[in-house]
Amino acid sequence: HDIPIVAFVDSDMMMGMPKALAAATGMDAMTHAIEGFITKGAWEMTDMLHIKAIEIIGRSLRASVNGDQTGREEMALGQYIAGMGFSNVGLGLVHGMAHPLSAWYNIPHGVACASLLPTVMKYNKDFTTEKYREIAIALGLEGAEAMSIEGVRDAACEAIDQLSKDVGIPATISELGVKAEDIPHIAQDAFKDVCTPGNPRDASVEEIIALYQSLM
Repeated sequence: HDIPIVAFVDSDMMMGMPKALAAATGMDAMTHAIEGFITKGAWEMTDMLHIKAIEIIGRSLRASVNGDQTGREEMALGQYIAGMGFSNVGLGLVHGMAHPLSAWYNIPHGVACASLLPTVMKYNKDFTTEKYREIAIALGLEGAEAMSIEGVRDAACEAIDQLSKDVGIPATISELGVKAEDIPHIAQDAFKDVCTPGNPRDASVEEIIALYQSLM
């Protein structure tokens, strides 16, 4: 009951956002684009949307977080394109694991996604064919076309990790108040989340627990 009929996408309305909110929502949009690109349901039309969104967000998020008008305008476009894509094919384990973090600890959704994204990207990398190369190229990584598949997958993960750090997202979930004793219960919620089955790599509860623990 909360899906909008009309969206007003206007960067002027975004200019009052503080840096932390611009970073959180921007990294959420990047997560939409990457997860939508590699989800099991992805296909040619949504791939076109998601790879363009990754390109736009990758080049504009830092400027947007610093309050640049053009950066905010590009982010408005990038997040909208990402939404056009993932709303047709779903998401994956980052969102599956982020939702319970927000439910349990009131962590802003975009912060939860961003703190998880690089680690889950690494977990998924062997199940993504050549898509991480396309992500690396969209992010403008030099030499991405010629890298080995393992090299380019690692480079794409590292680039997203660096972007997250550059805009001030915490690198660990312990910084967000997550308690180690809660992780087995949170992992059960993540396993049952509607987004988790779309992940390109099937994850067990035990693997989800290990992913959370690696971020403490």
